[in-house]
Amino acid sequence: MKVSLNVQLGQHLTMTPQLQQAIRLLQLSTIELQQEIQSVLDSNPLLEVSEDADVISNSDSVTPDSTDENRQDDYDNEVNDNTLDINNASDIPEDLPVDSAWDDVFTGGNTTASGMDEDDEGFESRSTVAETLYDHLLWQVNLTHFSLNDRTIAVCIIDSLDENGYLTAELEEIQEAAQNILPDEDIELDEVVAVLHRLQQFEPAGVAARNLQECLLIQLKQLPETTAHRANALTIISEHLDLLGGQDQIALMKKTKLSEQQLLAAVGLIQTLNPYPGGDIGSHESNYVVPDVVVSKQRDRWRVELNPDTAPKLRINNSYASMVRRADNSADNTYLRNHLQEARWFLKSLQSRHETLLKVATCIVEHQRAFLDKGPEAMKALVLRDVAEEVGLHESTVSRVTSQKYMHTPRGIFELKYFFSSHVGTSSGGECSSTAIRAMIKKLVSQEDTRKPLSDNKIADLLQEQGIEVARRTIAKYRESLNIPSSSDRKRLL
Repeated sequence: MKVSLNVQLGQHLTMTPQLQQAIRLLQLSTIELQQEIQSVLDSNPLLEVSEDADVISNSDSVTPDSTDENRQDDYDNEVNDNTLDINNASDIPEDLPVDSAWDDVFTGGNTTASGMDEDDEGFESRSTVAETLYDHLLWQVNLTHFSLNDRTIAVCIIDSLDENGYLTAELEEIQEAAQNILPDEDIELDEVVAVLHRLQQFEPAGVAARNLQECLLIQLKQLPETTAHRANALTIISEHLDLLGGQDQIALMKKTKLSEQQLLAAVGLIQTLNPYPGGDIGSHESNYVVPDVVVSKQRDRWRVELNPDTAPKLRINNSYASMVRRADNSADNTYLRNHLQEARWFLKSLQSRHETLLKVATCIVEHQRAFLDKGPEAMKALVLRDVAEEVGLHESTVSRVTSQKYMHTPRGIFELKYFFSSHVGTSSGGECSSTAIRAMIKKLVSQEDTRKPLSDNKIADLLQEQGIEVARRTIAKYRESLNIPSSSDRKRLL
């Protein structure tokens, strides 16, 4: 085997650490970005939050009607010296400061502002552990006089409930489980039944039922006997639940010998019951969305602004930066020099993220003014390629910018991806957004006669009358995406 040395000329694409950091910050959500900023602040002493971190100039905004030059002027506003505005790159020093000695600049004071004090946080921001159905029922067990055997059985029953509050195990299995816990006791099946009946009187009403029929009966029986139409409702649930589920009004009237008004009143009472009693109690934590962009209408023009609460105003700590000496290769000086460079890269990456986000959000608002003015039915078809070509970015970059980023509008908070949708043709040769078609379908269904609900074919015909050419199968697909049942399932005779 001959060993040789040769030189080849070629081209390849290399991602620098700075570019990798910029791309990573670009795809972070608001919460993830705040965590990343806090992590960098904790690890890099050259970065700090400026004292006026809570104040970001309102000029960091653009209007859809402004030109590119005006947009640049809007968010290139001036800030205090050595303070980085998220939209101003000129505040990042490019050159190292002049040589200086440690004793010349060290003052012993605390020059960093790492964040807000815990005492300043609002009460609403403090997270609490949500009470589960298990905890809620066990609390009631502890307040009830139970023997050791009954308490053990009660806990075994509670362990066997699903998230909706239904019993998922057989009574024999519960008896066996309780017997294993108390091997010296003799657990009878009758004891399990008795404890189950006691648990079924707990809150929420209908809990520990073995099926839907038992769940509804438990709730009806807990109502006062003087409740209007209670007796008729009990008869319908206990004897004719299948007919009620099938919406067979004629058969129900014949079987129960009730008039139409009496039947409707009894069914109305049944509809007030909760078929999922455990669903209202559980670990349902509130998920808060912090919008990245705020859109408002001022003087008949839509204005796009970055949300100042998404990220604090950062700056390089001058006290530490001035300690860096050019010719000093000591460990301390190298440490400061490296962190100073990392701080500059991070600030530039943040600036790039916010500039790109603002540019893309503005382009979306320009295209979707009709939606902001009139609602979802006026949504226009828009794809990533359209925005990418207009703002001069790659489609993958636009995709990163719009993922997990939210826009606050007068019509609500929407993910940026919500404004992108495919299109279908119209009879006039134009295009109609699939989001607009879904909104039209939802509106038509909400206004239909429940005794004669609209079929997919009928909805397609109604849209055809408006010049929108859409097939029945497409209507069915959009209807299912909206979680709207078929016409047969939506039919209501009662």
